[in-house]
Amino acid sequence: MVTLEAQRVGWRRGGVLVVDTVTLTPAPGTTVGLLGPNGSGKSSLLRLLAGTSKPDSGVVTLDGEELGSFTRRDVARVVAVVGQHAHTDTDIRVSDVVRLGRIPHRGFLGATASRDEAAVAAALEHTGLTDKADRLWHTLSGGERQRAHIARALAQEPRELLLDEPTNHLDIRHQLELLSLVQRLPVTTVIALHDLNLAATFCDSVVVLAGGRAVAGGPPAEVLTAELIGEVYGVRAQVHLGARGRPTVLFEPGPPGSAATPRP
Repeated sequence: MVTLEAQRVGWRRGGVLVVDTVTLTPAPGTTVGLLGPNGSGKSSLLRLLAGTSKPDSGVVTLDGEELGSFTRRDVARVVAVVGQHAHTDTDIRVSDVVRLGRIPHRGFLGATASRDEAAVAAALEHTGLTDKADRLWHTLSGGERQRAHIARALAQEPRELLLDEPTNHLDIRHQLELLSLVQRLPVTTVIALHDLNLAATFCDSVVVLAGGRAVAGGPPAEVLTAELIGEVYGVRAQVHLGARGRPTVLFEPGPPGSAATPRP
């Protein structure tokens, strides 16, 4: 089964190269983490995968066909996107937010079919929001709003899910709950993250970006080494493998290669 892929894509914004010959080929049904410091190209790569921007070089494909050959409606039936921020000034119910995900599937007159309501109900159940379907947006917590936007994306019935820093501004509990939910979804997921330990815990594979280029990729246990973290992030770190074979990253004061700070 072919999935959403990027082959040696490059993209300039304002004359600056922000994505530089990056190839990304997620295995169907897996969760891929995009890692790297601010400005490394994570969000820009997601824009290319979503089709909201077109690469200057290389190609993004869906089922082996160039993404640009599809209509936006056709792409939205297969690829769902959840951005960094979930804000609206409209006092709207949770169920109505989720129902927006059915727009790509509706007929010419926009009539709501029974399949639409079934998809909305399933999305609410997947995200644990069934009992909050009638709640108003402004009454939700930050974590609940993010879950509502993931539910809206799931209502699209996508095969591919793209998430840009979905754990920003969430406390630790809601970060873990949100990524645990994403990991269980029956879709192929590409997710941009800042937190290396969250990526190590929930991602099947990771791609590390630096200066717009992919400098490493593979299972977290193979990619997240102290050496790579020092080179890409400019910090000292210790990496330990846990019982499940997942790495844990411990950060230390001082730049890479500096003497260890004495401990009391």
